[in-house]
Amino acid sequence: MSLSRNNTQYLAVIALIVSMIIWSVSGIAIKHALVVLPPFTMIVLRFVPSVLLMLIIGLLFRKSSLFGLQKLEWRDLPLFLIAGFCQPFLYYLLETFTYNALSSPTIAETLLSTSPLLSPLFAAVLLRERITRNNILGIILSTGGVFALSLVGSSDFSIGNYWGILLAFAAVSAAVVDSIMMRKVPAKYSSLSFIFYAQLISLCFFIPIWFVREGPSALQSLDWNQLSTFDSPLSTAVLCTAYLTVFASVIAFILFCFALRKIGVTQANAFNNIRPAFTALWMFLFFGEQLPLGKWIGIALIIFGLFVCQKKGALLYKKK
Repeated sequence: MSLSRNNTQYLAVIALIVSMIIWSVSGIAIKHALVVLPPFTMIVLRFVPSVLLMLIIGLLFRKSSLFGLQKLEWRDLPLFLIAGFCQPFLYYLLETFTYNALSSPTIAETLLSTSPLLSPLFAAVLLRERITRNNILGIILSTGGVFALSLVGSSDFSIGNYWGILLAFAAVSAAVVDSIMMRKVPAKYSSLSFIFYAQLISLCFFIPIWFVREGPSALQSLDWNQLSTFDSPLSTAVLCTAYLTVFASVIAFILFCFALRKIGVTQANAFNNIRPAFTALWMFLFFGEQLPLGKWIGIALIIFGLFVCQKKGALLYKKK
């Protein structure tokens, strides 16, 4: 039985919220994992198991429209190459350079959260996607909420190297192009198939860099005896990497891909603005980080902006 358009919309929204909740914890997990693991070692340990996990799931549920794994056809390879190169490979590299170039992590996180602002432009030009006034108004409102949430209470507003701003927007552009590829890939490929091939291609870029910069010696230098103690730094790093592997790299990406292909790039990417809001809430609930009034206003703006973005409105751009 086919789902109605409204039911599909609701399922897409639920999938997006769940994926954003998962990703909102990713930053905390990455921070704890990097205490022990070198950056590229952590990335390889994260994505190699995720690719293998998706391979197993895809073969077990081959007939599933969501979790099945279809054979990649050569004519579709360019789309997957672009997707795999853009994210996670290029995005992760540019994100790292952004944090190094900008003096304030708060400014960096804020700039890296602006993908909803670029999504309508990319979607209109590359996909000829319908863009409404409510889409634009909602994105502006929720992005304003992100800036309020990120900057209120921050003691460091210095920019640092202005190349960092360009790097941040390059990283965001790479993420948006990846979402465009999700939309352009033929419907015959399941969400799992898209994520599997994209991450497999990304590993082909990551692994050579890992060998050059860190290599197997990075693994050999770790004190693996620490794993016998549950609360040791290495045990924490392994658990955080496992979370990133199963939840952030597999489940969240599949849900996001499913939703984006149902409701479009502009509306799906608008939900990226709620990631900082969830992160702030986790820090408040579990780490005691205070949320002043300005941050609560920012969270309210993000949520209100998302409601506006999802409502129908007058068209600014439509497919021709």
